[in-house]
Amino acid sequence: MKTNHQYFVYILASQKNGTLYIGMTNNLQRRVYEHKMGIKKGFTKKYGVNRLVYYETFQDVNEAITREKRLKKWNRAWKIELLEKENNEWNDLANDWYDDILMD
Repeated sequence: MKTNHQYFVYILASQKNGTLYIGMTNNLQRRVYEHKMGIKKGFTKKYGVNRLVYYETFQDVNEAITREKRLKKWNRAWKIELLEKENNEWNDLANDWYDDILMD
């Protein structure tokens, strides 16, 4: 029996035209929360990169991994062009995902 999984390749930014980070996960909501809360030490915590500005969804983990690796090799201008096609203002796409959690 084959189960349906989803995988996400995402781009985070520190601010508009700021530092970018590309990652891949099978649980976008959880992973973005970890970035926002600075739960794991590393690049995104050090540079305040926690604004979800772009993501893609995949059914196949290998496609997601391949896409993440490709995007990481792109130059900055290409990455910005890609995300601005969908999100010209660099809005945080996860802005209201955690309202209930963060208000407690």
